[in-house]
Parts: sequence; structure tokens; C-alpha cells
Amino acid sequence: MTDEGPHAGIALARRLRALREECWPGLRITQAQLCAAFGVSVPLISSWESARTPKIPPLERIKSYAAFFATERSMEGATPRMLTLRELTDAERSEFDQLYTELKRLRVAALVGQDAVHVSAEDKRAAFSEGPWHFDDGVPITIICSQLPDSQRAKIPYADPNTPDYIDLYRYSDLDSLLELHGHLRAANPLSLVTLRSVEDLSADDLSTHIVLLGGVDWNRITASFLDRLELPVRQVSDWAGEKGPYFEVDEVDGTQRYHATLGQDQTLLEDVAFFYRGPNINNVQCTVSMCNGMYARGVYGAVRALTDARFRERNSGYLRRRFAGADAYCMLMRVRVEGRLVLTPDWTIDAARLHEWPEPLDES
Repeated sequence: MTDEGPHAGIALARRLRALREECWPGLRITQAQLCAAFGVSVPLISSWESARTPKIPPLERIKSYAAFFATERSMEGATPRMLTLRELTDAERSEFDQLYTELKRLRVAALVGQDAVHVSAEDKRAAFSEGPWHFDDGVPITIICSQLPDSQRAKIPYADPNTPDYIDLYRYSDLDSLLELHGHLRAANPLSLVTLRSVEDLSADDLSTHIVLLGGVDWNRITASFLDRLELPVRQVSDWAGEKGPYFEVDEVDGTQRYHATLGQDQTLLEDVAFFYRGPNINNVQCTVSMCNGMYARGVYGAVRALTDARFRERNSGYLRRRFAGADAYCMLMRVRVEGRLVLTPDWTIDAARLHEWPEPLDES
């Protein structure tokens, strides 16, 4: 075992003890009180807080710490209790998200250097099983990807079925996004069938699963169909002959706003505009439809990476939970910066990264 694991374990233990003793000024929580809320023993709490040989709590207990210390209401009443996430206010849920993210990172660091057998399957799945790309009903998931037109495929030697080295995936567009999202969906939903379809391959059954639409309205008519039928305040307009090219059009309170991608003088892409949507599947309301699209392929990739990138997915998932709590459907228009061939993952907690959100925030006045 390296030194990194033990030192990080002590850092986690100290943080857990500090929460118990210092979280709320003038209110010091005893180990016995925490045990009553968690339903565990005092020696177990002590082992997690040990300054010399700390034991690493299971992930579920890390979540318990975050929920308990997200609100001082945990100490209301005769017996301390841990509120459910649904009982938390928006501000308390935000505090929970921050605490949970912090404690999970400390816990992962504490596991570094340990033998792989000590890392449970729960820990390996945890990074994937709590975000928007996890569906806990086990229903199949269908990725519907745009297919390149024949004129485009004709330029790719391996896209010809008569070529000995024919590669079927070359008929799809947005391959970066497809590869990224397919792997993440499989990891987040190990018990669900994840199927890739082009528009030409679809069956009626595919359209009543959880649907993920990749690509915009030019080459993916299913995306175009859903956008028309959902009657969202956002429209994708394929104005390729226009002075500024295609754009997203948004119905704002003060009128219609257009958002174009930004191109350099040499026509290189500097910033794309991307769109993410999640809501009930209109063909089967017990399932969902998700859309990731953009003006260009790198916008699609940015929309995907916002919820798959290990550095940003928890942060962006937390933003979605807070911002759209209670909403059956929601969407976001965002900036996606491009540096040469590199797509920078958008951080939705930064105001400038978000161009438009629907539904509008509730008026708290």
C-alpha cells in the first residue's frame, strides 16, 4: 500500500469528525446521536473517525453523512434523524450535493493504494449509477444516431459494404459522441440492453424504450420529429445558406433570440451551440427521451461530455437536480468552446456557459 491511501484515509476521518463537532456553531453532535440517526453502533462511528487507523465507510454511509449535515433540521425533535432527499429544500439539496461530492472524492482518494479486492463493486458502479444517464427500471435503451448521407459515405473507403475492410460504424455521424455515450450508458445500466440504431434501422418497439437522440435535425429526422411534437421554446433552424449559417431559435420573454456557432476567419470552429433535453417519451410516458445535438458534431460531443466527463459530470448533474427539481421535462442551450481539435466540456454551474434554460425558474417572491 502506498502512503497516499492512508494519508487520504486520515483526511476523510478528520473531515467526518469535523462535520460532527463543528458543522453547526453552538451545536456539537455526539457519536451516539449520529448512531441513532444512521442506525449503526458507536464503535463503527469511532472507526470511521479514527485519527490513526481509520476504516473507510461504505458509500451509502457517505451519503448518510451528506444528507444529515445538509440541514440543521436533522436535529429537530426528540431523536436525531436523517431526512430523505425529497424532504430537503432547494438550498439544503444544494448543500447535500456539495457535501456528497466532497466526501466521495475524499473516499476515493482514501481507496487509492489499496488492493483492488478491497474496492467493492458498489464503489466501481457509484460514479455511474446516480447521474441522469442511469435508468433504474431496467428498460432497454435505444441510441438513435444520425446516418451519413450517401454522398458523404461515398468519400469513406471503408464505408462501402463491398470493400473487404468494410466498417459498419462509418455509416453513422457523431462517432465521437456515440462512442463516449454508448460506453457510459452500458456502465451506468449494466442490466439494461443498450442498442444502437440509425433512423433507417428503427422498429416500432425501439421508439417505446428510453430513447437517446444524437445529432441535429439535418440528418436525424427522429430528432426533428420530436422537436416538432414537443413544442419546446427552442427550435433548430438549418439555415446553411444564411449569412451566419444555421442557428438555434429561442422564444424569450422579450422576443425571439437566435444563437449561432462562432467561426474564425478561416472557418475553423471556435464555439458551438449545443442542446440537451430530457423528458417523457411521447410514445411511452413511462420511459424518457433525451436529446444531445448541436450546430456541428463538436457541439453534440460537448452536450454528451457534460454528463459523462469524470471531472464535470457530478457537478453538472447536481446543477440539473437543483435547477429542475420537480420538472417532468427540461432543456438547456449551452456554449461549447473548441480549441483546435479539442472540445472543452461545458460547466453548467458557470452562468456564461448556459444560453437558455426551460422551464423558467419559479418566482420565489
